[in-house]
Amino acid sequence: MIIWDDHFHVDPYKGIFLEAVRQFHRAGGTHLVVVYKTAHDYGFSGLRAEDFMNAMDFHIGLVEKINKETPVKAYAVVGVHPAEFVYLAEQKGLEYAKNEVMKALEYAQGLCMEGKAIAIGEIGRPHYEVSEEIWNASIELMKYGMSLAKEADCAVQLHTESFDEEKFRELGKYVREVGIKPYKVVKHFSPPLVKVAEEVGVFPSIIASKKNIKEAIEQGNRFMMETDYIDDKRRPGAVLGPKTVPKRTKAFLQNGLFTEEDVYKIHMENPRKVYEVEVEED
Repeated sequence: MIIWDDHFHVDPYKGIFLEAVRQFHRAGGTHLVVVYKTAHDYGFSGLRAEDFMNAMDFHIGLVEKINKETPVKAYAVVGVHPAEFVYLAEQKGLEYAKNEVMKALEYAQGLCMEGKAIAIGEIGRPHYEVSEEIWNASIELMKYGMSLAKEADCAVQLHTESFDEEKFRELGKYVREVGIKPYKVVKHFSPPLVKVAEEVGVFPSIIASKKNIKEAIEQGNRFMMETDYIDDKRRPGAVLGPKTVPKRTKAFLQNGLFTEEDVYKIHMENPRKVYEVEVEED
């Protein structure tokens, strides 16, 4: 059985790195989308485009290591986290920050076109209060990232503030403006608004809590599951632990909340459609 976690971080400095991946595998996990953290997390200052580019290369190296040293199939997602843009704008000014982030996103696009990564992300808007200037610039950068993904015909993973139906519809407006295929826009940390996301056309990647997944599956199986595991020894198991997606999937299947068709759709068909990767059973 294929089991896909759509948003998972690793950290060789603050976390347990390969051990987290092995825990995922021992619980029954097979495929991991490993998302770039921040330049700071990887030991770079995050004050110029080159820092982000070096951090992305470092991240690709971590994903290669997972593929070499564990049985899990891992895929890289690279971008510039919205918090990195906020920090840079505060340190160096808005225009400088925008230019550096745009250069870095162009580099992320190149990595996707070379097949080293499957999506640009996580990009988007900060999840905390910022000035109107920074908020508007974040939206511009999110749209720029989506336009690069459109050119490369790859997916994009979005980090945003808490979402509701209205926010999904607002996102739909940006997606139409940019002209990217809506199903290639993944709302990471999505609430279980499966029907609304389907209407808008974007793809929800839902935090795999029991409550969330129960609410999601009642509306259909057009979603992916994620832990947003952050791999930090100071916060073990945050946001959810590495074993959560496989354990939750198996429990839901056993309890009749998922059918085998649901599992196939959520873990194989949906990722294959969004990322255009071959998701095969061994």
